[in-house]
Amino acid sequence: MATFVYKGRSRTGDQREGTLEAASRDEAVASLRRQGIVVSSVTEKGKEFKLPKIGSGVKQKDIAIFTRQFSVMIDAGLPLVQCLEILASQSPNRMFQQVLTTVRQDVESGSTLADALRKHPRVFDDLYCNMVAAGEAGGILDTILQRLSTYIEKIVKLKSAVRGALIYPVAVICIAAVVVWVILTFVIPVFADLFTGLGASLPLPTRITIILSDFLRAWWWLMVGGIIGGVVGLKQYHRTEKGRRVLDALMLKIPVIGTLLRKIAVARFCRTLATLTSSGVPILDGLDITARTAGNAVIEDAIQSVRSSVEEGKTISEPLRETKVFPDMVVQMIGVGEQTGALDAMLSKIADFYEDEVDEATQNLLALLEPVMIVILGTVIGGIVVSMYLPMFSLISKIG
Repeated sequence: MATFVYKGRSRTGDQREGTLEAASRDEAVASLRRQGIVVSSVTEKGKEFKLPKIGSGVKQKDIAIFTRQFSVMIDAGLPLVQCLEILASQSPNRMFQQVLTTVRQDVESGSTLADALRKHPRVFDDLYCNMVAAGEAGGILDTILQRLSTYIEKIVKLKSAVRGALIYPVAVICIAAVVVWVILTFVIPVFADLFTGLGASLPLPTRITIILSDFLRAWWWLMVGGIIGGVVGLKQYHRTEKGRRVLDALMLKIPVIGTLLRKIAVARFCRTLATLTSSGVPILDGLDITARTAGNAVIEDAIQSVRSSVEEGKTISEPLRETKVFPDMVVQMIGVGEQTGALDAMLSKIADFYEDEVDEATQNLLALLEPVMIVILGTVIGGIVVSMYLPMFSLISKIG
């Protein structure tokens, strides 16, 4: 028996953490679920510190394609095991092939599809597994899979739009950093030797540039190590409960970027909850899953507080307004959806609206970043060039 350290939430949304003994991690997770605890992390005691995981090796696009093909096969009347076997053999991703093969074997052994998928949480999240479970229970697995594939495709499109908008500024910043590094490392020392040989008196900007060049050449490894250490340290801090809340709250307060992140969170919340409720998942489970897939601790806490209020008999819109996280328009539209009995349809409309808003916000962000980058890069590179020419002006005046 090993001792495991766990963190999670109770059904009421309260934070829970502690230790328990179990034969394996899977048994520890199962034991916590029986106690009504929604697990966020379980690690063996003494092995809590881990480097950030790279990922599951399976992209969301792969899962979207698999889900779409799976729904078509189920709708055509093919047996479940045969569908999984065909899809596993056709998948170009070897890791995904292994996962699907294991799922097929579990289903063949008598496990439900949802339980078989739950054994691979890094590929199939709670939302996916709960919707599949609802589809199996209601005999509408093909319909649920179609909704899932549409949902994943929209989420992938949303992420691609944001990443696509950021490719240009990130590329420009990286190229500019390389150019500045080349100038300071190889060009400035040549000018420094020239000025030393001529015995020129150096103005302050030139001395500062030469000091930066000397520091970069002598301590470049320290700067690289500091950057890597800072990134790893920030990720480790973000993995803690306190760090995640501090950093996520900070991100939402950044001008322009914070507004974009809030719109992304609203779009994801509405799309996820609409997909779950329209698939027959109970509203409390839907809110719990939506909270854990929010991607931001502040948004997650807000949704969990809404869930606790709904559990007490309140509507969704009432406590949602009290969180002051979601815009008034969203709260009002959700309230109308609840009153008319068309909550899932209303959530889908809000999600469509905010996904368009995200597209527009990313374009505005890009339009804002372009002049800012030009000014910053022009100031840095221009400042270096001017600092090198200042001593030359002094020498020319002396010769004249």
